[in-house]
Amino acid sequence: METYETLSEAMNALKAAGYNEDFNLHPEWIESSSSKLRLNPEEFHIDSVHRFEGMTNPSDSAVLYAISSTQGAKGLLVDAYGAYADSISPVMIEKLRIDSNTGTGAEERSAEKVKRSELKK
Repeated sequence: METYETLSEAMNALKAAGYNEDFNLHPEWIESSSSKLRLNPEEFHIDSVHRFEGMTNPSDSAVLYAISSTQGAKGLLVDAYGAYADSISPVMIEKLRIDSNTGTGAEERSAEKVKRSELKK
């Protein structure tokens, strides 16, 4: 996973890589105000997570999420460290956690779903 020195550097690089939607966090979903795209937790995946700490003030910390949707949209969500933790649903909190699929491309996730469904048979 690529590392970046600043939040703006990361945002610029990810936008150049096609993460063009600007997502806002709601208690039960994320939404892009420009395209009016609204995604429930099962409709998106966290592709990568980047953390940034303020140099002079620890409260200037942020987390940048690179997100891809099941519809093919890609975008970014910026969260001040834990600022929304008390105002979002437990399902959304779980979705925003880094898991074993974070950093895995869509092709690998699809292959993993096929493997799991075949194991259930």
